[in-house]
Amino acid sequence: MNDWSLEEWSNIQSMKVSNLKEIFRPDTTNLISDRPTAQHLGHRLFFDERLSANGNVSCASCHRPDLAFTDGLEVSIATGVSKRNAPSLIGSSYSPWFYWDGRKDSLWSQALSPLEDPAEHSGNRSFYSRILFSDELYKKSYEEIFGPMPDLNDSIRFPQMVGPFQTQENQKVWQGMRSEDRMAINQVFSNIGKALAAYQQLLVPGPSRFDNYVSIYLSGTKEDVRKTLSPEETRGLRLFVGKAACTNCHNGPLLTNNSFHNTGLLSKPGKIPDVGRIQGIRSAREDPFNCLGHFSDDREACMELLYAKSDKTALGAFRTPSLRNIALTAPYGHAGQQATIREVLEHYNEAPDSMVGHNEAKSLDLWPWEISHLESFLRALTSPPSIENHWLEPPS
Repeated sequence: MNDWSLEEWSNIQSMKVSNLKEIFRPDTTNLISDRPTAQHLGHRLFFDERLSANGNVSCASCHRPDLAFTDGLEVSIATGVSKRNAPSLIGSSYSPWFYWDGRKDSLWSQALSPLEDPAEHSGNRSFYSRILFSDELYKKSYEEIFGPMPDLNDSIRFPQMVGPFQTQENQKVWQGMRSEDRMAINQVFSNIGKALAAYQQLLVPGPSRFDNYVSIYLSGTKEDVRKTLSPEETRGLRLFVGKAACTNCHNGPLLTNNSFHNTGLLSKPGKIPDVGRIQGIRSAREDPFNCLGHFSDDREACMELLYAKSDKTALGAFRTPSLRNIALTAPYGHAGQQATIREVLEHYNEAPDSMVGHNEAKSLDLWPWEISHLESFLRALTSPPSIENHWLEPPS
């Protein structure tokens, strides 16, 4: 059995997935997130391909349960081609920021953005509101949770819009509506996001072989310990909490500090360098669906939004992803620049200069076999979501 120092073992224990229970922080901007009726509504919406302009794209198209709720692509392809890689949704409800640049400050607000993105679902808030209004099951569930829907049969008050929300034609229709009718549609739209978030909040990682190792180490036999992690994997764990300094950013039970860092990751050839967080925080503060907006259930819970850094240190910075299920979520990086875990580790080992801003990472000077050990450990972080299987499939 490995002889861990007190510092190493303290660090290792802090990474156990069971610690999530201790850091759970309910989203007070979404007061229905714990209601089973909202979770079931969100589950149905998540897999519904009608929530797209072409009727072929659902949230699950780019967040596949079999790939830890990613899509296996460099950048997502839906009604169009996205600019960024689809991150995993498992454990995402514990983050204060969403998207690689953190341009959304709640899970429910994040759920709205793809619906109106021309490259993703390519619809608009009026279109989605009508789907819920015209579907008997959706309408019943919605009104049980949120109260009566507006009468969308009144085409004078609620004219139809076609395609993405921000088109010139749709904006003309939108501005021609009475302010109270626009507010009613926005309320339904925000509630769609809150139901989707209620479902996604259920997506919590279960224990991996690493977590079993931590649980067994103090109470099990040498044979029990060896069955959980191999010698190569334990050497990788020692590097992870020691020489490789991975826990500087990948710490806690989700192996992320939920912060933003410039790590010198290059854009794809021919692509303009992505400025990342510096634009993301500006977008978050301008978002009508942020925690300070009318549709938030708690406008006092906005410390992160109010005090987040927006200076030059945010230039080229991206959110630290969770390493849970990393073996299932290739390719890696905000635009899928790295095809394999090995490429990611070699990038950090070299720490090249950044195209924009300053690379915070320092070269690790790891030997090739140490990189192999680290990769082996990272593959031991795979686990199914801690949720019943029926939640991972389209509802019957």
